[in-house]
Amino acid sequence: MLAQLLLWLDAPAFVLGGAPCSWAEVLGDLAGIACVWLIARQNVWTWPLGLLNNVFWALLFVRAKLYADSTLQVVFFALAVYGWWRWVVPPRDGSALVVRRTRPREWWAQGAVVVVSTGLVAAWLARATDSPVPLADASVFTLSLAATWGQTQKLLESWWIWIAVDVLSVPLYVSRGLYPTAIVYAGFGVLCVVGLREWRRELAAAEVAT
Repeated sequence: MLAQLLLWLDAPAFVLGGAPCSWAEVLGDLAGIACVWLIARQNVWTWPLGLLNNVFWALLFVRAKLYADSTLQVVFFALAVYGWWRWVVPPRDGSALVVRRTRPREWWAQGAVVVVSTGLVAAWLARATDSPVPLADASVFTLSLAATWGQTQKLLESWWIWIAVDVLSVPLYVSRGLYPTAIVYAGFGVLCVVGLREWRRELAAAEVAT
């Protein structure tokens, strides 16, 4: 049963630009669009939909030899479970999770982790796999983790990190023949701008109220 499902997900749904687009890519792209649209509106259903997106894209990226991106989906799965819990369960002090700005020490910590981990992952991909784009793959991997962590905490600037991911991802996926996913990431860039505006508006309203 599972083997048949995996075969179906790996089968082409249609062909675009001479490259077959699998059902895993189509379903992953649709789930990804829904996730970004929902998180811009701070809708908690973004997290369970994200779990489906991670499963579909993990299979897709393995086939495309984007091993860091595939591994990223496994980490995303764990972060989505955490984010779901973080958004639903209030802190012990009873306060609500609200949009806020990233603190300077959080920027320094994230920046250091991203730089070091990008170098390490790129080196590993170059030496241990047949990845044709180790640095780009590693950059998307580490920046995506930073952005997702930021959104589990409702950090406003996490949207800027996602925009950077989108800019890197579009040419990366085009280079691997993942044209629908490249188009989706271009659309993600637009949705990220919308999300940034929505969260910024909420933060401004909260600051006026206090």
